[in-house]
Amino acid sequence: MRSHPRPRLLAPLLLFPLIAGCFASGGGEDAKGGDGDGGSRLRVGLAFPPAENLSPYGADATLLSRLGVTEGLTALDANGSAAPALAESWRRDGDKAWEFTLRDATFQDGTDVTPAAVADSLTRATAAEPTPAALAGVTLTAKADGDRVLRVTTAAPDPVLPLRLSSPSLAVFSQKAYEKSGRVDPVGTATGPFEITEVNGATSASLDRFDDYWGGRAQASGIDARFIADGTARANALRTGELDIAEAVPVAQAASLDKKSRRDTATTRTTSLLLNSSSGPFKNAGLRAAARGALDTSVFAEDVYEGYADAGAGVYGPAVTWAEGKRLKPVGRTAAGKANGVTVSLATYDNRPELPEVAQVVKQQLEKAGFRVKLTVREYSRLEGDALDGKFDAFVLARNTLVDTGDPVAVLASDYACDGGYNIAQLCDKDVDAAVKRAEGIADTAGRQDAAMAAEARILGTDAVVPLVHQRIITGVGASVQGVVLDPYERTLVGTGTRR
Repeated sequence: MRSHPRPRLLAPLLLFPLIAGCFASGGGEDAKGGDGDGGSRLRVGLAFPPAENLSPYGADATLLSRLGVTEGLTALDANGSAAPALAESWRRDGDKAWEFTLRDATFQDGTDVTPAAVADSLTRATAAEPTPAALAGVTLTAKADGDRVLRVTTAAPDPVLPLRLSSPSLAVFSQKAYEKSGRVDPVGTATGPFEITEVNGATSASLDRFDDYWGGRAQASGIDARFIADGTARANALRTGELDIAEAVPVAQAASLDKKSRRDTATTRTTSLLLNSSSGPFKNAGLRAAARGALDTSVFAEDVYEGYADAGAGVYGPAVTWAEGKRLKPVGRTAAGKANGVTVSLATYDNRPELPEVAQVVKQQLEKAGFRVKLTVREYSRLEGDALDGKFDAFVLARNTLVDTGDPVAVLASDYACDGGYNIAQLCDKDVDAAVKRAEGIADTAGRQDAAMAAEARILGTDAVVPLVHQRIITGVGASVQGVVLDPYERTLVGTGTRR
């Protein structure tokens, strides 16, 4: 079996139209920006507790960015383009080098954001274990080049480097963050509009406004965050006034909230059935085709997600608006075989409350087609290692296809290439690898899009992945709250304009 580096589920070219709005920390629904004094504290309920001591290199990276703690050199705008963040501008210098001009900014510990400090932070990310998903397959060197310029060089040409550097896993921290051996401490060492002051294990965290934030003072004076894994409990806490914002409200609870308190947002998250193509029953392409043919994907959007989703069309869903007009038919599919009572193991996790129900429907549909299915449901952190090691025959995964780098080709390389670091499907196909490699080398926006869709067609043709549904995320928002950032990439939730 192949061994892979293990970037955690994080839980994305240069111009990809999505949804109007800006998703850097300053933007948001009804946001007016803010330099106001005072301001109430926001009470926020999050679905996932810290899993790795708030390390930016794994699953906790998006937790930090959603709370407005961290940011990188760049951010993603509403079109999927790289937008200024700590870098106010950049330019390419030859095939392998980029120069980033930094804005005047301050770390939360009071030290200046300098090219040397940013270079040190990026260098440490390149040495992290496991490798951050945004850096998979990339050799990167960062050095200061004067008082305001950072020079970043890659071993091979990287046409989407500014987009890559928007990843939450490549957030910038001060030297103080690295003083504790073996970990990165984000408490008071990041650059965002909110500063962590206290973390109570997997229960809660307190954040205060960082008054010297380069983008202006946040309108809220701080955040009291609670980690509430149970989706019903999050919805109840919003309904009773204990929370101002509840992320990822389960669809089963949506009707219990006042219509004005519900915000549903098309996202780049796709829920898929991944079939282990290197060992077990689904090593047989005919059985993979039989499993794919057994699934009625319309059921998931209409019944499980109660209309808060779209039927699975491909790796990329409707939120990636350019994809539909470029989608190609799957290439190279094998004729379906017969299940004949073959036993398969199916697994999923309960951090996202709809997934166990999705898995149950998958189980029923596969059994109707003649498979015997053993279903395992556990908390994600207790499943991930086994899933990456190929210990399940099938896995139901909700994957934000653009969260890691903003580049649609990156998720294909990570999840479906032979050496992909998040290849739960254990797929290794020379035609897929060639198509992904071809796409990685194209800088032109339209050309890269076309190549990504050609690679998607090759991947879908292996039947190692069966897209089931493209999710809409429901955010619960209190009646008095304004400026919540409804981000299709799920990187940002609270910004400088979020207030009550």
